[in-house]
Amino acid sequence: MSSTSTQAEIKPEASGARYLALTAMLFAVAMTFIDKTIVALAAPAIEQSLGISDSEVQWVINGYLLSLAALFALGGRLADVWGHKKVVLIGIVVFAASSAMCALTPTADYAATWLISFRIIQGAGAALLFPAALAIVVTAFPLNGRGRALALFFAITGGLTAVGPLAGGYLLNIHWSLIFWINIPFAIIGIILTLRMKINTEPLREPIDWRGGAVVATGMAVSIYGLQQSAVWGWSDPKTIGFIGVGALVLAFFVWLQARTEVPLIKVRIFKDRAFSADNAVLFFSMMTFIPVFFFLSLYAQVVLGESATQAGLFLMWFFVGFIVAAQVGGAMLDRSGAKLPMIIGCVLSAVGYGFWAWKTTDLNAGAITPYIVLAGAGIGFLLGPASTDAVNRSINASYGEVTGITQTVRNYGSAVGMAILGSVMGTIFKNDIVPSLRGLGLTQDQADLAATSFSGNSGGTSASGAIANYPPGVADKIQSIAQLDFARSLQAVFYAMAAIMVVALICALLHPGGKVELETGAAQEVEDEAPPQVKPLIIKMAIFVGIFAAIYLVIYLFTNG
Repeated sequence: MSSTSTQAEIKPEASGARYLALTAMLFAVAMTFIDKTIVALAAPAIEQSLGISDSEVQWVINGYLLSLAALFALGGRLADVWGHKKVVLIGIVVFAASSAMCALTPTADYAATWLISFRIIQGAGAALLFPAALAIVVTAFPLNGRGRALALFFAITGGLTAVGPLAGGYLLNIHWSLIFWINIPFAIIGIILTLRMKINTEPLREPIDWRGGAVVATGMAVSIYGLQQSAVWGWSDPKTIGFIGVGALVLAFFVWLQARTEVPLIKVRIFKDRAFSADNAVLFFSMMTFIPVFFFLSLYAQVVLGESATQAGLFLMWFFVGFIVAAQVGGAMLDRSGAKLPMIIGCVLSAVGYGFWAWKTTDLNAGAITPYIVLAGAGIGFLLGPASTDAVNRSINASYGEVTGITQTVRNYGSAVGMAILGSVMGTIFKNDIVPSLRGLGLTQDQADLAATSFSGNSGGTSASGAIANYPPGVADKIQSIAQLDFARSLQAVFYAMAAIMVVALICALLHPGGKVELETGAAQEVEDEAPPQVKPLIIKMAIFVGIFAAIYLVIYLFTNG
């Protein structure tokens, strides 16, 4: 069935209905964007309050991202089949209810399991909510105004993401649980506006590929687990290689399976389009840095610079100063000339921003890195809206909910992969550096190993005071100072890695054919609806993608073991 069957019946003059829909969807997804940064800011406080490890607090963030990535494509299909408005309402309720359960996490031995579990459910709610909400926005606006509408959507949601660190800093002064309670008012307003919204889309009468959903979720979960545990097992450990390899094979099987499924979860023929593939590659690699940056910047501000949570929140705001302004410029460039130029500009700005940011990280001077934080944020702002919108506009005879599900799956899987890889890089380099530094102070190998384990297991020292409590004050102060500097060096490696990742994204942007989409999604490709998918080009693209990943893996292995 053509995607045009899911379009809302909106008269050209009904701009009020369009903007009411846009406002309703902004409130509906607001809490998901606030959540992306506010939890990263609260990571040290959650860790201290619940007595959980650094690895567990990373899973609090990555469990949410993994759930998003694994279920987004399924969420997009459910939205198409069940109806976008209905799925938005279901997603809001699931997200808000799981937020309340996260806030109610008990201080007990099972605190980490409780919190991570409900964060995964929270991610499932967002996976239902966001593709349905974005599909409503896309269908509400005509093609010639969609770039500006989505630029406005992404700019405002980016601003709401900035609310996370701003509000979080103050809420954490009261109690960390308030970062989850803040979602409830947005949920209530979102439900009210969604019910008042007059725009409805016609559901598709198609089956849902539950088998495909299970396979892709398994592949993502297994691969992310291997990446996440690499900091514990080591990059050369057979378990690390095994989990990553099995996960990759399962994902490859998913692509093969989708090409042979009559009504698949993802129409893999969409990736035949060079521009669509380039858009998604840019989204994947840029999102490897976008969400993780909030976690690492929060650690840098609070652990290395010794800032309070409130000050760290204001520090994070600089990223969005560049993001919000650049998002508007990028959206206007998309409507005028297409997505290629803003994507190239965005990748260059982010690569330069992250690179100079890394260079200045060990100066331990907030003012020295602030301009580069703004520059990195501007780069992401330039490319995010154009890449996402261009991918939707170029999809081959697929519904908006489905294509949104694909692009958001790519984005959130990229975020989860980035969080796992960069977190592992940080932990591995810190442990490799801290032991020789401590031995230089005269500690024995056993003492250095014990202190290093405590520091590396608790965000570089946020709750590792027990490791140095038995040393004389002068020695304890030196140990703490060395740990902070070594932690800054590990974060420096993370930011350099982010710059390198954005160079890869730039290469993908340069491969985009350029041009501007002039026809509605699916209108020009109707005849291909029954065409058999050509698997060979997909295999070639997957081989290139796997090759890039293998190169990244090799670089990380050599860097962390050099």
